[in-house]
Amino acid sequence: MSAFVVVDLTPTDEEKLQQYSAAASATVARHDGEFIVKGSTEALNGGEHRRLKAIIKFPDRDTALNWYQSDEYQALVPLRDQGMDAVFHLVA
Repeated sequence: MSAFVVVDLTPTDEEKLQQYSAAASATVARHDGEFIVKGSTEALNGGEHRRLKAIIKFPDRDTALNWYQSDEYQALVPLRDQGMDAVFHLVA
């Protein structure tokens, strides 16, 4: 069954976010993941305090976790944290 990583984010440094996004996208592809959607959000009900959302599809839960916990992705976390305020959720 497919698994999804849902990222809610607000950029804090556009340059660092662009650097992170390029590097992170490569790690996603190497782990058989694909971006389903990236873009701004509009709350239809309730509050929304983060401006953007990304949804990444992986073949299954284990593959999604292997991506997130991989050394190559974890090496990007400091850059990620400089470029955005974000919450990551695994839906599987």
